[in-house]
This record gives sequence, C-alpha cells and structure tokens, in this order.
Amino acid sequence: MTVYKSHALKTWAVEERPREKVMANGVQYLSDSELLAILLGSGTKNITAVELARQILTGTGNNLHELGRQTVGDLLRIKGVGPAKAISVLAAMEIGRRRAGMHHIKKIPVKSSETVFNLFHPLVGDLEHEEFWLLMLNRANRVLGKFKVSQGGLSGTVIDTRIILKKALDNLASSIIVCHNHPSGNNQPSDADVKITEKLKKAAEMLEIKLLDHIIIADKSYFSFADEGLIL
Repeated sequence: MTVYKSHALKTWAVEERPREKVMANGVQYLSDSELLAILLGSGTKNITAVELARQILTGTGNNLHELGRQTVGDLLRIKGVGPAKAISVLAAMEIGRRRAGMHHIKKIPVKSSETVFNLFHPLVGDLEHEEFWLLMLNRANRVLGKFKVSQGGLSGTVIDTRIILKKALDNLASSIIVCHNHPSGNNQPSDADVKITEKLKKAAEMLEIKLLDHIIIADKSYFSFADEGLIL
C-alpha cells in the first residue's frame, strides 16, 4: 500500500524547515524560496512548499520585483497555488512595498526629482494600475506627509484638484509635488498629464501654494516636469 506523505512544513526533516532555520539563525539567512515557502505554508501531495516556491520564482525569472507585479490570477495559474496562498504572497509583497515607501519620509528634505523618485518608486514602480500621489512640503522643503489621491486602471486615473488642495491646506503645506505611475513603462507625459499639471499649478497659486514638480514613474525610469522646464 502506498503511504501518504505530507508536505506540510511541520512534517519535514528539521534541517529542511524554514521556520526552524529562522529560529536558529535568523530570517536573513533564508533563501528567497524558503521565505516564500513560509508564506505558502504548505506544498501539495507531490511537492514541498519550498519546491512550489521555486516554481513560482522560476516563473518570474527569480526576480522579486517581478513577483511583486503578479496578480491573484497570475498566481492561481500555477498548479498547487490556491486563493489563500496567492493572497498571502500578494499581502507580503504589499507590506514590503509600504515599508520601503516609508523610508523615514518626514525627515527627508526634498532637493531634487531623484529624491521624489526614490520616495515613490517603492510604492508605485511595480504596479499594474495607475496611482496618483501627493507629497506635501513645508517652507524648508521637508516632507509633511504623503497622500494617495486616486487609483485607476491600466491607462489612467481620475484626478480631482479640490481633493489635492484641501489635503495640502489641511496640512499647512507651503508647496506640493504630485506623482503618478505609468504601468505601460512609457515615462513620457500624455496630453491629459500636461493639462492636469497646468490646471493644478494655477489652482494652487490662487491659494499661495507652489506646485514644484510632477513626477511620472515608469518601472525604473521617471519624467520630471520641473527638470524639463514644464513647471516654472
């Protein structure tokens, strides 16, 4: 008779258990596949969680950045990955994205478009949908806070200048920078991007708030309206 062999983490040999490795040596000593295996919790009847994790990573070129771009649907197409496993992976990717986005933000003086890119790329650089964000600054160009204005689809998101300016006023911002991503990978501004920038600039000036820049992030590159002389 064939003996059923469980592939749950707790049934593995001690030296093969990622959780025990964490307790013994620390989480930093685990491989990407072992970390992912902990999130998955178990494998299937035929493979362990680590083996399943390796399959998932292989499908993304062993690139955690690409793993962060996966959707629930993408993960569900992998044999052995159900909704619970897929959601656990996506939740971990989102926590990592938000942690990277914090970056002691309120202590940072914003000196250039590169600073803004470094602040927002962890938040929006690998998304498959557009998000529009507001960065609020004091007179010394130090960050007062950031705020997600809207979220849209693959090709755009709706922007309400009233929401942006109300948030800036509530936080006593002297100046603002807006930022959004292009999931297409093209960092060039659309006609709509140019129009909303000009509209926001004029509206902000009426409230004595200066729009310093509008940054478009596309994967690992960005476009700065200020750097290109489109905001004076």
